[in-house]
Amino acid sequence: MAEQENTLTANELYFEEVEDEQGLQLTLNEALRNNLVGLLIDRYQSAESARDLDERRWLTAYHNYRGLYDKNVRFRESEKSRVFVKVTKTKVLAAFGQLVDVIFGAGKFPIGVSETKIPEGVSEYAHLDIQNPLPGLETTNEPFISKKKEEGENPYDVGYSGDGKVLKAGATFESQKFDTQSIDKAALPQLKEGPSPDPQALEVKPAQSAARRMEKLIHDQIEESNGASEIRNALFEASLFGTGIVKGPFNFNKTLNRWEENEEGTREYSPVSVRVPRIEFVSIWDFFPDPNATNISECEYVFHRHRMNRTKLRALSRMPYFDKEAIRTALAAGPNYEEKDYESELKDDHRSEAYGSGQYEVLEYWGVMDAEYARQVGMDLPDEVDDLDEVQINAWICNGQLLRAVVNPFTPFRLPYHAFPYERNPYSFFGIGIAENMDDSQKIMNGHARMAIDNLALSGSLVFDVDESALVGGQSMEIYPGKIFRRQAGVPGQAINALKFPNTSNENMMMFDRFRQLADEQTGIPSYSHGQTGVQSMTRTASGMSMLLGAASLNIKTVIKNLDDFLLKPMGESYFQWNMQFMESKLGIEGDLEVKATGTNSLMQKEVRSQRLTMFLQTVQNPAVAPFIKMNKLISELAYSLDLDPDELMNDPEEAALMAQIIGMQNNAGQTTSPEAGPAGEQPGGMGTPEGVPPEGQDLGATGTGGGNIGTGSVPQSGESEFAGTPRAA
Repeated sequence: MAEQENTLTANELYFEEVEDEQGLQLTLNEALRNNLVGLLIDRYQSAESARDLDERRWLTAYHNYRGLYDKNVRFRESEKSRVFVKVTKTKVLAAFGQLVDVIFGAGKFPIGVSETKIPEGVSEYAHLDIQNPLPGLETTNEPFISKKKEEGENPYDVGYSGDGKVLKAGATFESQKFDTQSIDKAALPQLKEGPSPDPQALEVKPAQSAARRMEKLIHDQIEESNGASEIRNALFEASLFGTGIVKGPFNFNKTLNRWEENEEGTREYSPVSVRVPRIEFVSIWDFFPDPNATNISECEYVFHRHRMNRTKLRALSRMPYFDKEAIRTALAAGPNYEEKDYESELKDDHRSEAYGSGQYEVLEYWGVMDAEYARQVGMDLPDEVDDLDEVQINAWICNGQLLRAVVNPFTPFRLPYHAFPYERNPYSFFGIGIAENMDDSQKIMNGHARMAIDNLALSGSLVFDVDESALVGGQSMEIYPGKIFRRQAGVPGQAINALKFPNTSNENMMMFDRFRQLADEQTGIPSYSHGQTGVQSMTRTASGMSMLLGAASLNIKTVIKNLDDFLLKPMGESYFQWNMQFMESKLGIEGDLEVKATGTNSLMQKEVRSQRLTMFLQTVQNPAVAPFIKMNKLISELAYSLDLDPDELMNDPEEAALMAQIIGMQNNAGQTTSPEAGPAGEQPGGMGTPEGVPPEGQDLGATGTGGGNIGTGSVPQSGESEFAGTPRAA
């Protein structure tokens, strides 16, 4: 007897389905749950200790941004000035502004969805079958009406208000009157697969239409969930600390506020809850990745640290899969939040030690649980289960209690976090920000600024050398206008001498300016790009300034490329997968689609493309070229490049055929009723006079001005009456 193939997995052993929920919940006894919590806490401590050096870098960057000296900095007694010139803040805000302008300045979120070069599962082209025209719109077939009457149906029924039916645009009594399916589906009987043999006939790309519908849906979901604000927060931390974190998209039950009229005519509040995707910003201070990973795709696990009060912790009991008994136990154990060292540095006010005393620390874990990992926590697995078998889980821990443990609900499995660097360090998970790049320059600028101010304090006032043996004893040494010193010996004027220290502040400020220029080179953000005053040689003209700004944008394009690779494209793919898995309404998606990040070319390439399409549109006005051009496709691409919705501007196949018929009838009517149309065979008159005869030319005279006194004409020659040297009669 042949051995049965082993199909047992960790899912079937320790996870069970929950009624009315989409997902699997981990089922372990008390001892195994405690072992699992202990192992997860051990992993958290390992991830926490691995980022100590990064935390010190971030604290230095934060101090430079805020203009604060580190608590370890000591000054000599002779140093009186404590000035901190916040050039780092200016650079960070300039970088943040450039990122926001590129991402959101075009008025369209830079995530695009396009069809592949060769779509699968759907025809690449479809065209309107002009051999089978649409039914007549102005007449109704009498046999059709008689047939409907015989079947007991009212052929003139157009419904009533509130029946839930919608009349189709251009509907007739013979055609299907009510819109029971999408426009694209309704147009399918009139569309044939393959390219159109007639360039002037309507031709569409089903896969491209599906891609643009998905792109519009993703943009709408990001806008409605306040995703732009969350991404801006992540962009700011990326500019300052070098790394930004965005979580999601994940399921969120959104309440739609609706009011409906009851039978009495009064309005009643009837909210509707819908499931939508949502993203949120996660601070790098609360994010602990796998220490062995250099990017999010290499992470086996990540931890997200939450600080919650009692109200927020209780609210978790209303979320799916959370264990209410474990939450009660965690609340009864009391607050367990401990303030970290870096949190005391980040505080701006003088809070007491009681800060955080009423808070709870909740750890959110996303990662793998393989068979070997399960055996470590004491799970008794059959020998048939291989150590390589693994499953991704999501677990929440507080006060040693396992609040939630479920299988990763996303298909395919993914960590719902997106970490993107400002400047990538290929050997570390966390990137490098503006503040770290110019740390040395900031310190040197502070040093020279302090030296200049201390020197000005000395050189701006006099220092006195006093010979006390020549003065009467017991006198006050205070100096004020009209002061009198009583001298008892010595030569007049020699008892008190004034000394003036040399002024070296100019040399110090020259060094300050030099290192400010070095900060421009270190960050790649020149001072003139964020409003430096003063006229330079190349900034005197608009073209010179444009050249400088164009060269300065090369560095920011590298940063935008990092955003494309590590944030925009992965997040776009996550939104696409979320919609395919969780979207409650029908999407009508056909063919294979590809998500593209368009941050790098969101501005320049789209402007260039629209200009080229406009020039091409002018070129095809030539009657000899027009028959070879798919005009509807050209207009659609031009609208898309201008960030306009082609679906709102262009007619669908049925409307296009209807408008073609209407325009054709109007042209025919205009030709037959035109008052300018003459008898057959007679050519119309010219443009000059009613008889078609051009007016007689005007005599311009010798000067060529038609009698005027301004202008140039033929030059008078010697002997002519107009020549100045010709003798004239007295």
